[in-house]
This record gives sequence, structure tokens and C-alpha cells, in this order.
Amino acid sequence: MKRQTGFTLTELMVVTAVVAILLGIGVPSYRYVTNSYRMSAEVNGLLGDLQYARSEAIKEGQRVSTCVSTNGTACAGGANVNWASGWIVFSDPDGDAVVDAGETVLRVQSAFAGSVPDTFNATANVTAITYNREGFARTAAGFVTTTISLQDSTNNAAWRRCLVIAAATPLSAQTHTMNPGACP
Repeated sequence: MKRQTGFTLTELMVVTAVVAILLGIGVPSYRYVTNSYRMSAEVNGLLGDLQYARSEAIKEGQRVSTCVSTNGTACAGGANVNWASGWIVFSDPDGDAVVDAGETVLRVQSAFAGSVPDTFNATANVTAITYNREGFARTAAGFVTTTISLQDSTNNAAWRRCLVIAAATPLSAQTHTMNPGACP
């Protein structure tokens, strides 16, 4: 007599249940990890460009600005305060945070990709940061501490990332869980 091969219904149901449990645990964790890494990369992109602007200001001995830009050639200013729209780094000898004739755009960051936009706004609606030749940060309001917060479209505080800019201290990127007070 020949023995039949295959799976019993009980074995198939047990395997299906184990797979469902593993997927139930793994999919939310995967979403958290990928979203967290994406947001960290976006904040670190601005952090790197601000550090670049500071080093260029010191190296060249003149002001260098970073501002919100939707087109990669001029500062958006005014109504557009969302850094997720993109930004530019440019030499700004007159320190007016406006790309004038003869001022060179050094770096361009395009808008964040994604179907649902993140908000990446600064305290006091800061749209430009200028470094002087000594490497000190300045905004239109003067030498003030500014926090730029990146908030995911889900408004989940666990995914909030912040970039803290102060006049005479190093830039720092923080998460809401690291320092809830510094990341509004």
C-alpha cells in the first residue's frame, strides 16, 4: 500500500496562524523603522547643509545663508515657511537672506518626496538662517535659538524630529523622546 503525502488541515491551519501572528508583529515594526529612518535622513540633510553653510562662511570669511526655496534659485520667504518644500545654501555677502545678482547658490535641496507631505517648520516661522564669518547663526529676528521640527503626516509624536540651532553652540538633531521640551 502506498503512503499518501501532503499536509493535514490541522497542520495547514497551525502554519497559517503562526504566519499571521508574525506578520501582525512585524509589519507595524517595519513601518516604524522605515518611517523613523526616512525622517532622520530628512533632518540630517538639513543639518548637513547648515553645517556646510557654517563652514563655508568661516572658510570664505563672508556670510552664507540657507533658506526655504521651492524653485532652487531664490528664497521662498513670506507665506511658505515649510522647509519640506526644499532649501538652498548660497553665499550672501550682504546678509539679507535674499539671492541677489552675483551671489552664488552653493547647494540645492529639492522638496521631500511622498504622497502626504510632512511639515518641517521652524519656531517663529524662520525661513532663513545666515552664518557670519565667525560661524555664528542669525535669523531675521537676530541671534535667537530656533527649533525646526519635522512632523510626520500621521502626527505621531514618536516620529517627531527636531533640529536645534543656537547662535554659539553646535547644531543638534533630537527626537521627541530624547528631549520632549526641545522638540515642540
